[in-house]
Amino acid sequence: MSRQRRLGAMATPIIAPSILAADFSKLGEEVRAVANADWIHVDIMDGHFVPNLSFGPEITSTVHQITDQELDVHLMIENPEKWVDTYINAGADCIIFHVEATDDHVALARKLRKEGVRAGFSLKPGTPIEPYLADLAEFDLVLVMSVEPGFGGQSFMPEMLDKVRTLRATIDEKKLGTLIEIDGGISEKTIAQAAEAGCDAFVAGSAVYRREDRAAAIDELRALATV
Repeated sequence: MSRQRRLGAMATPIIAPSILAADFSKLGEEVRAVANADWIHVDIMDGHFVPNLSFGPEITSTVHQITDQELDVHLMIENPEKWVDTYINAGADCIIFHVEATDDHVALARKLRKEGVRAGFSLKPGTPIEPYLADLAEFDLVLVMSVEPGFGGQSFMPEMLDKVRTLRATIDEKKLGTLIEIDGGISEKTIAQAAEAGCDAFVAGSAVYRREDRAAAIDELRALATV
């Protein structure tokens, strides 16, 4: 699928399994097990912006070689502007960076789009969304964190859905194609309320990879998110 394609509102929910929850001793098998997913979510952590290390461009490139699915790359790192070219070259289709980690989120978004990659921003639970609403037209996607970034398996924070509702109202009012994605504690118990609040895309880690039948887990999540 072309990196140049701009996504507008979609009729069906987007399910993006996070390979952070996969078994890395058999990564190829784990990626192929979620072939019915829409995107593959790749969490990049540097041990500075968040208190954890994950993996880097090598794993991103490996996943890109394994699958034709779109790679949704979430940079939880300091100074993301120094690293985006590396992840573009590794095969990212969408790069999401944190507004807390850069001095000029709009300039970085414009650079990504110029390179033919979708631009997304994310924000930690304690960061308000309101200062960024005027810039939504510069972005293809906003990722709302419903846990503190850095570790998988955390409990969903339902109060973060207020950010989703604010985004949904603004995007609809301005008739934008910006997608709303949510990440953190998304499971069969929480995905419906996130969808009802206005999310388009859903990152699910343990909710997919803890199940023996990964494909069935994705189908179940997609059905529950269809509102």
